[in-house]
Amino acid sequence: MTLAGRFRFSAALILLLAAVPAGAQTLKIGISVDPDVLDPVLDRTFVGGTVLRAMCDRLFETKADNEIVPDLASAYSWSEDHKQLTISLRPGLSFPDGEPLDAAAVKFTIDRDINFPGSIRKSEFPPLAGVEAIDAHTVRIELNAPFPPLLEVLASRSGIALAPKATEALGPNGVGNHPPCIGPFKLVERVAQDRIVLERSENYWAANRVKLDRIVYQPLPDGTVRIANLRSGDLDLIEQVQPTDFIELEKDPKLATASAPALGYQGLTINVGKGPRAQTPLGQDVRVRKALELSIDRDAINEVIAGGLYIPDNQFQPPQSPFHAADLPIPKRDVAAAKKLLAEAGAPHPSFTMMTGTSPLNVQLAQMIQAMAGEAGFDIKLQQTDFTTSLDAAHRGDFDAFQIGWSGFIDPDGNSLTSLRSDGTNNFAHYSNPEIDALFDQGRSTVELEPRKAIYAKISTILERDLPIIYLYHPRWLWAFSKSVHGFQPASDGTIRVKDMSKS
Repeated sequence: MTLAGRFRFSAALILLLAAVPAGAQTLKIGISVDPDVLDPVLDRTFVGGTVLRAMCDRLFETKADNEIVPDLASAYSWSEDHKQLTISLRPGLSFPDGEPLDAAAVKFTIDRDINFPGSIRKSEFPPLAGVEAIDAHTVRIELNAPFPPLLEVLASRSGIALAPKATEALGPNGVGNHPPCIGPFKLVERVAQDRIVLERSENYWAANRVKLDRIVYQPLPDGTVRIANLRSGDLDLIEQVQPTDFIELEKDPKLATASAPALGYQGLTINVGKGPRAQTPLGQDVRVRKALELSIDRDAINEVIAGGLYIPDNQFQPPQSPFHAADLPIPKRDVAAAKKLLAEAGAPHPSFTMMTGTSPLNVQLAQMIQAMAGEAGFDIKLQQTDFTTSLDAAHRGDFDAFQIGWSGFIDPDGNSLTSLRSDGTNNFAHYSNPEIDALFDQGRSTVELEPRKAIYAKISTILERDLPIIYLYHPRWLWAFSKSVHGFQPASDGTIRVKDMSKS
């Protein structure tokens, strides 16, 4: 952003804040991209989840320490066979239009999660036997088989309760403009690529946890610009700080920093199954993908782009997870072995285009992969693409390789199934393996820990063999904020929890 652009942002923000009553607390947050659509069933972006968290409560809440507790729910119980989840709702709660939060609204929401055309949430659920409103404040979810991740699913966007009448009135394209949910803040203004403005909700059920009056989210893809606006006071808090910047910001006496180990991963997704761009040596020959992996030095990437803050790995679950396969070694860089595999595949100089994001870290990571793989014989062209456009291209299969991460879930089902099962809504690799599909079904229906660990260890072993995704590392979430900001709680899912936050 130019100096003039920064001035226009500051001037617009001054005009916007002039309408706020004296003494009101406004928190200005710099986010990395503009969310796509603020409809819980359609939102695909990480930052969309951050904004929705400020607007919409869920049936359950994931606390900063990863404990899952009731939120709009007041209590829950599992049947002995773990195939029925009975949820009690908090009494006396209403949506903004006056509709009650009742079992019928929860049933409506879950049905919409599963049946809405193009729902991103659909594959987060297992096949359900049914959702039943037992009485006004009790809903029962019937499962065909046990599903241990269900509470976490209901603590995510899938658990955002929507007002049925208001949702129907808004139509299929209207919910993203004004989500009719219960939450601490409501959407009052959105200007694409410029700002999202929320104001404190009236009569919020947990009003004692809301200290702020207004939140302004400012999409600024350039991390350097986010930092400049934080230091000037135009922003109070910024997310997704680059590691090298974070190390410097830790030394700034006027600012505070926070970090948390991420649940997800960063990787290189290969188009192995959709369209003409999958019909390449990279997409069709696992030896070429293995050669690409062997050309990459994960430790060097971590040191150069992250100052050693990240965790190099070749799995979707981070090492702190009980589902991380400890016996699956991380392949070390071996350029000679990579060249040998390419020769065996009859493709000594394979060429492909890597789609990557526009942030400095994305670009630096892509350039490192390009240079390392070049030493083994690969000719990689880089295609910098904004995030929403890249997701659309990935869904269409209009890419060769896509450098993309995943923000993560606590349970391995959420960290893998939607990205790798044949019908997964985020299966950008367009990978289809009946053996993997069957293992995913087993994993999500097994309750006991040790058998589940064995299932996911087998999945990780098969993925290391097939390489639809070359996992690179597990990042850390990094934030920086003004010392006037209080109550910020870093969380491993990376989203900003605005409840209990305040400014002095």
